[in-house]
Amino acid sequence: MSETLLAIVFVTSSAKGSSLVYRWPPSPESPPRLARPRPVHDVTCAQGDNPWRASNASDAPSDDVPVCVCPDTIYCGEDEEYIWKRPNINRDRSLSFSHSRSDPSSRKASPSKEANDGYSLDVSKGTSPDDGYDKLLGYNAEFLAGLLCPQSSMCHQKFELLVDDLAFIGHPVCAEPDGAWRFKADKVKMAPRGRVSKKGESQTSLEKSLTPETNEGRRPVPDTAWLQTFHFVLILDRPDPSSAASGSLWKYYDTVYEQIAFTITAILYQEQILHNFVETECDTLGALKDDFITRGETFSNYMAEALQCSSLAPAMKTLYEAIKEGSIARVTIHDIPLELQLPPYLDSLLHADDDTSLDDVEQEDEYSIPNAWSPDMSFAQRLPALTPWKSLLLVDDDDEQAYELYMRLRAPQLTMEDREVAEQLIRFLDLASITLSLADMASLLDWDLESQVYPIVRWLVHHRRAKLVDIVHPGLKTIFAVPQNFSAPLSKLTSDFSNTFSQASVPPLPKLLSMVSMAEHRQGANHFFATIVRSKSLIPLYHDVVVWLLKRDLLLTLHLRIRIVATEALKERVRMEWELARARREREKLAKEREPHVEQGELAKVPESSPVANWFSLSPRSARRVSRRLSGTASASAKEEQSRSLRREAAREEKRTREEDEDEFVSSGTEDLKWEDWFHGEGRNPHASMIYDPARATPLERRWLAAMSDGKDTDIARRFEQINQYFDGKCTDDEILFRAEISRKQLREVLHHYEEYLQTFLHPS
Repeated sequence: MSETLLAIVFVTSSAKGSSLVYRWPPSPESPPRLARPRPVHDVTCAQGDNPWRASNASDAPSDDVPVCVCPDTIYCGEDEEYIWKRPNINRDRSLSFSHSRSDPSSRKASPSKEANDGYSLDVSKGTSPDDGYDKLLGYNAEFLAGLLCPQSSMCHQKFELLVDDLAFIGHPVCAEPDGAWRFKADKVKMAPRGRVSKKGESQTSLEKSLTPETNEGRRPVPDTAWLQTFHFVLILDRPDPSSAASGSLWKYYDTVYEQIAFTITAILYQEQILHNFVETECDTLGALKDDFITRGETFSNYMAEALQCSSLAPAMKTLYEAIKEGSIARVTIHDIPLELQLPPYLDSLLHADDDTSLDDVEQEDEYSIPNAWSPDMSFAQRLPALTPWKSLLLVDDDDEQAYELYMRLRAPQLTMEDREVAEQLIRFLDLASITLSLADMASLLDWDLESQVYPIVRWLVHHRRAKLVDIVHPGLKTIFAVPQNFSAPLSKLTSDFSNTFSQASVPPLPKLLSMVSMAEHRQGANHFFATIVRSKSLIPLYHDVVVWLLKRDLLLTLHLRIRIVATEALKERVRMEWELARARREREKLAKEREPHVEQGELAKVPESSPVANWFSLSPRSARRVSRRLSGTASASAKEEQSRSLRREAAREEKRTREEDEDEFVSSGTEDLKWEDWFHGEGRNPHASMIYDPARATPLERRWLAAMSDGKDTDIARRFEQINQYFDGKCTDDEILFRAEISRKQLREVLHHYEEYLQTFLHPS
């Protein structure tokens, strides 16, 4: 918006005609469009516009070619088509007709003009010294006002007019047919003063919320009332069509309309109905304008004086300057304070080479986390995801504004409900710290995260009183990096830093940033405390240093991210286990086909010897059962018969045992494994590979994950199985701790025991 905004104008209409009441800046100008570069006529006029001749011409001019002596012209013979010019630049954009310069609301007689004293179409002959009263961007002021004050049927809706290289955005409103300014009869409620409309809220719904009680729904029409229509308009310079996609451009216009034009109009419309504010302001400015014209005062003097005697004029000036600077416009309209702003990265939509897409923030972020920002803040803001493991940094450096906020919250005129909300906000502000996550704050305050904490965070971030940051370790054991670009020149930042931190223990800002940058590449302890602080007594001081740096975006927090690697040895081990299990199943199948009357073919070949000898051939589980049975037999013949029975039972038990073991192998993720999986699928690659999405692992990847826990402690293995779904390289360590509900120490234990299978790296969020 700072690139395209040319002017803000306020126009009105009455029975006497239309008038441009006020504008800012006083004399706006459209920036020049792209044109072919003007050639340097250092050789000849004939060779000046020929690239080949110009590049190969000799330094010395030829004697038979005349040297160009007119450097300010394109050719010696003037070529008017060479330079691109705005349409109708050599004539008035509006029609030529006689008109009165005074505001239609003025009761004074306006200076008259002769019939032949109309405005000429050709302005090249010179302009009047008071042309500022009557001209704006090449248009006659009264003609432009009439163009921007449509008929009643076109009022109370979005106004968007594109003319040549200019775009006019606004929301015209008008009085009722009987001349009265009132809300609709069926609207009975009024919103609190200073209410700002929300994105997507229609004009009808806003009128409903701004409607006073029924007995105030209609204000009697004063005998001197003249105002019929007023229109608050933003004039934009239309960008080059090749610089932005059409969808982005219309979204750009919609954002300007919703955030600025509609909001200001809603407040003016309410105050005109309730207090006749707009008409009074127009009377004041109109009378002042006529007086300055009558006395022959310059237009610049009139604009300066208008800022002193009107409240609408300084509001327009403040709004224009704030938009051009990209800051918040804090204006007051008839004692109603407003904070207006446009998304910080709105202008990026006009650059085709920028990475910003039309949907700057999707409904879900890259980690499939639902977007918790409001619709107004989900476009052209580039805000990090609002998640429970983030923290809040208060950035209101202006002590006066911070004091004013606290005084407002403690104002005695607040209602009981507002006072309760204010007390909650004060508690939240007092508790906010970069060492506490939003989830921690919700827990300490005993608040609901979604319905109580998030709304306050959204309000503070939207009004630029706070920013969402990553949690900083209380002992400053956080790893930082230095951004590529700084928010201000390093010299200015260094001076401000020296004035704030004059202690000898704090190094100068350039040295401090250098130490942070070098620590990023160190092995071992490379966090802020180990590389810079190095003393527990200095933690409070350096905590303030970190806060100062974060407020100015001079630090990036690096987070630990984890990926899982299936090594060659792991793959070979799992492959051998699978092949052995497969071979065992094949042998059993063949044995059943050859000797169907034998329950277990391999065990049937075992000679029938003593019970003790057979006991050694059984598995431990079957052997224990055999020993218990043998201890209860009495005679040798009974023992022999019992031995044969036990062998049959042992064979069945052995089969069940192997099936259980195979089921355990299958349950670890191989139930769908086929021979093709090993020779034509993922198993074909014998080299180490990454498991990119453990939460959606394939059967073979699940078997690899299970095999990683072989021989590990049961508790550690269970915890690894619980959290390995987050080892996708996207989830940060803070997110893992919050989602898995484990401590940082427990995470370190898992990383230590599974070190051979994990790849860890640091990356900013």
